[in-house]
Amino acid sequence: MPVAPFPANETFRLAELQRYAVLDTAAETAFDELAELAAHICQAPVSLVSLIDEHRQWFKSRYGLALTETPRDRAFCGYTILGDRPFIIEDATADARVSDNPLVIDDPHIRFYAGVPLTSPRGYNLGSLCIIDFVPRTLDSAQLKGLKTLAHQVMLLLEARLYAERI
Repeated sequence: MPVAPFPANETFRLAELQRYAVLDTAAETAFDELAELAAHICQAPVSLVSLIDEHRQWFKSRYGLALTETPRDRAFCGYTILGDRPFIIEDATADARVSDNPLVIDDPHIRFYAGVPLTSPRGYNLGSLCIIDFVPRTLDSAQLKGLKTLAHQVMLLLEARLYAERI
């Protein structure tokens, strides 16, 4: 199974993620509302606020999925954090990067993925706001714009949380 490579700045990216002290924290309504809104805008059954640490993908918020984390080597979001643009897979069974991923072959049988990087003000991609569907599909330009806007709001919440911790 192909696995997303680690970003060139991985050591600094992980330090930036740790700076936010958000991993393994309790659910927060503000994040949950953004995840739910992303699912509604994109008409998708699943939306996640996903953060990628050294070994796993952990979900700060999840809508429509019971899992709280997955191993990093199964994380579609591992590809999302490699760039500064949305990462979209319209049919996971036809994409060599993920077609043999256990999350495609077995439950939950992912077929569509769209993720927008959660980029800190210092330029590090901490994870993604993503949507998942169980049928191949596309997003229209308004849905993609909405997903990008909500990803920006997730980062603003993370920044506000960081600021509040310092007070």
